[in-house]
Amino acid sequence: MIAAIQRVSEASVKINHEIKGHIGQGLMILLGIEDADNQEDIEWLSKKVANLRIFDDEEGVMNKSVMDVDGNILVISQFTLHANTKKGNRPSYNKAAKPDVAIPLYEDFIKALEVHTSKEIKTGEFGADMKVSLVNDGPVTIIIDTKNKQ
Repeated sequence: MIAAIQRVSEASVKINHEIKGHIGQGLMILLGIEDADNQEDIEWLSKKVANLRIFDDEEGVMNKSVMDVDGNILVISQFTLHANTKKGNRPSYNKAAKPDVAIPLYEDFIKALEVHTSKEIKTGEFGADMKVSLVNDGPVTIIIDTKNKQ
């Protein structure tokens, strides 16, 4: 699983010109799922995201989590995070999981994140043509790959 996590002052996703999900301050997460992902990846990543200290404390130091600032979370599925650009100019997405594998893992990740944050997670719609808008606060963007836990 790859997550591109952005600290936002606001974010939203539109599907067919209608807002599906909207948040104020919090995290906007683009989530890419591959065939090798499993429940262990979900548990590790959901805990990591819930406790990731990327919000400023009173001294301006990134020392608070999304829970500490009572922020919200918007999760958007994005298979293109698994793009392989090694050969040629057209990315290959062979590593990205097909919907029959990815959808249940995506849904399980959202449920796990709700458990760890005690928040309702806003989402897009898996496989839909989505228009995502956000105001990246900082900017702060963190990339986490569960296959490379550093």
